[in-house]
Amino acid sequence: MDFRALRTFHAIAELGSLSKAADLLRIGQPALSRQMKLLEHELKAELFVRNGRGMVLTSAGQLLLARSLSLVRQIEQVRDDMQSLDRMPSGSVVLGVVPTVSAVLSARVARRAVAELPQVALRIVESYGGHLVEWLHRGRIDLSILYGPAVDLHLDVETLGRDELVAVGPKGSGLAERAPVDLAWLIGQRLALPSHSHGLRRLVEKAASRKKLPVDVVVEADSFRVLTNIVEEGIGYTILPPSAIHAELQQDRLEIAAFAPPGIAREVVLASATAKPASIASAAVADLVRTEIAALVREGRWRLVTAFEAGPR
Repeated sequence: MDFRALRTFHAIAELGSLSKAADLLRIGQPALSRQMKLLEHELKAELFVRNGRGMVLTSAGQLLLARSLSLVRQIEQVRDDMQSLDRMPSGSVVLGVVPTVSAVLSARVARRAVAELPQVALRIVESYGGHLVEWLHRGRIDLSILYGPAVDLHLDVETLGRDELVAVGPKGSGLAERAPVDLAWLIGQRLALPSHSHGLRRLVEKAASRKKLPVDVVVEADSFRVLTNIVEEGIGYTILPPSAIHAELQQDRLEIAAFAPPGIAREVVLASATAKPASIASAAVADLVRTEIAALVREGRWRLVTAFEAGPR
């Protein structure tokens, strides 16, 4: 199976368009069409069908994409690593980040990558932990910042610290004056939380179950930005890491209060797939992540319980 044809197949599958894939790969459309016809002839299966939305994968195409994605990325990584030896790191890196971390970290990592790793094409993907773990296993992303526990992830994991969660209320609610608040008191208020599939919801319910407290949620929202808007409107309280709402706190739009001991905390980890070694470029991006998190801790922007010394590993 020709590697160039596989790369072409992946580009068309991702973009859903022959013309867009031709622009990306800088190859004429007739040449791309010939590659796909030869690949389909070799595999004895139709990979795409055309409709009003462009090129759509058939069931055979979906199978080929799932089975070959990790292989194509590994071959590209070998090429990038060979070109990076004794030179500036180069190649593509896909970094996954959970939304509450992305709010405080992604722009800083992107700025550093542009300045210090000009030959690395960094793509930052923001999604929830379950999706990011699946994409790591499938080879769709290279690195991810997730919430633990690390032992549950079955990945190559480095613990970065523990993120303390706080109660979040609207301005003027008097929440800050109550600090530290008991979880039982907060659960007795109107609560806005993510849905059951979200790790934060599971963490809150686990903490509540230890005290035999029922969790009654008046509004569910899987976007933490929506959660903060709901709180600002006075609809209810929520639970978030303070780093995610730093701007709102600086603008005096919200109030927060720490929980009474033992509190609620999440383990923050940097994860990669165990199936393949890290590329030179992804290792360089991982160093940027560590450096920026350490800087956020020093600046008081992110109150990780366990900080670390940043630097090359």
